Amino acid sequence: MARVDGVDTTVSPSTALLTDQYELTMLAAALADGSAHRRCTFEVFARRLPNGRRYGVTAGPGRMLDALAEFRFGDSELTVADGFLDSLTMDWLREYQFRGDIDGYREGELYFPGSPILSVRGTFAECVILETLILSIMNHDSAIASAAARMVSAAGGRRMIEMGSRRTHELAAPSSARAAYLAGFDATSNLEAVRRYGVPGAGTSAHAFTLLHSGSDGAHEAAAFRSQVERLGVGTTLLVDTFDITQGVATAVEVAGPELGGVRIDSGDLGVLARQVRDQLDALGATRTRIVVSGDLDEYAIASLRAEPVDAYGVGTALVVGSGAPTAGMVYKLVEVEGVPVAKRSSHKESRGGTKKAVRLSRPTGTVVEEIVFPAAGPAPEAGGFEVRELLTPMVRGGKISEDRPALRESRELVARGLVSLPWEGLKLSPGEPAIPTTFLQ
Repeated sequence: MARVDGVDTTVSPSTALLTDQYELTMLAAALADGSAHRRCTFEVFARRLPNGRRYGVTAGPGRMLDALAEFRFGDSELTVADGFLDSLTMDWLREYQFRGDIDGYREGELYFPGSPILSVRGTFAECVILETLILSIMNHDSAIASAAARMVSAAGGRRMIEMGSRRTHELAAPSSARAAYLAGFDATSNLEAVRRYGVPGAGTSAHAFTLLHSGSDGAHEAAAFRSQVERLGVGTTLLVDTFDITQGVATAVEVAGPELGGVRIDSGDLGVLARQVRDQLDALGATRTRIVVSGDLDEYAIASLRAEPVDAYGVGTALVVGSGAPTAGMVYKLVEVEGVPVAKRSSHKESRGGTKKAVRLSRPTGTVVEEIVFPAAGPAPEAGGFEVRELLTPMVRGGKISEDRPALRESRELVARGLVSLPWEGLKLSPGEPAIPTTFLQ
């Protein structure tokens, strides 16, 4: 046991304490009054999309299922809970294992206001204590993926590199990189994401490396470039704006030759500088040298650079802590008890009762026209000549996690197909209504 200031700092592989205390106090009260064993359905949904956005990207089911598999109360977890729980609840937690069912939108599926993204069914007790864990993963990853998808659309097919590790919590950085890759980013600077999720890695050097070799006046900038090229080859990307950017580009080509892989611009008026650097590179014969820009880019800045000679974007702050992060506004609400629909009626925090299913209607061309949400016990809606696709898929049955889980690559492809299927208005960056309407049948 490791202790700091009298507190146990041992890290347990269990995810059971990634929760709020009131989940367990609700459990204790429900066990005491006998309601804990009532069969219930909880649903995850977003009442609205943030900031007038037109779609959201479902991200996190894969990580959520991994976390569910580790949701167990061992001695370390029970020691924390022992301070406020009775012996009956402690005994129940000691034997806890989720034995219910979960259906959900596939990772990478687009969602809209009211989409029943996850349906969690079982006893009240076994479902309610999963609320915080499920929402923390789904809200974080879906927010990152939704923001990333907008940036990918704005980039128009140009290379995107996630570089947000230094702007977020160290344990959130790998999942942020995963969510960005899911949404269409090409690579990440975070090596834990490379190891854990197989996201392609990218990165060369920072200003510190140039300063190390150059001093305060940049007189020896060539030494830094030469060292990098000798170690990484002429295909590397050199950071050219530590001092004077015009001189930096000239030095980079002088050191690496016209086959230099790329130059990176990290500050200044990126549009003006990109044009200036492209002209200079072409004049020096480095016509195939790529231009990478970074520095507080968001989807609007990326869109404004589409007419410029930019080959790749490095994005950090705006992706992991900017608008749209760190929450997608998803909630986890009780919608059915023992087969009877229940609903919250509070103003602006309403819910729709009953376990639900959802389908999406498309034209033969593939363009999506509507999402329909309907009672799970009722008949499927009429297609009306449109192609119909069911959205909820089995993820857990009787506590057993499905082995038929999509790989990250497959989920990434689903995002790309979903974006292509939207009406063209749905990809606008300006605030607006959801890309397609959602119809709720009673």
